[in-house]
Amino acid sequence: MLLKALNLSCIPLINQADIVTILIIVVVIFSFLLILGVRKSYKLKKENERLNSMNTTIDDENKKPYKDFTDGHMYGGN
Repeated sequence: MLLKALNLSCIPLINQADIVTILIIVVVIFSFLLILGVRKSYKLKKENERLNSMNTTIDDENKKPYKDFTDGHMYGGN
């Protein structure tokens, strides 16, 4: 009786082909995510280079003079 129980436990529940199929599916999914990540990184790098090359200086003629906002009645300036 004990010999039959040991024999049944030796039967593989998952075939080798099933394991290979699961591994292939996992590799395809992670490869897809990796490709999306690399593509996004490339786009962000390109956008960063474009933003860095922009002219970010402010013209002095378009500047407005500073106006003190604390002269109002809420700040006790009366």
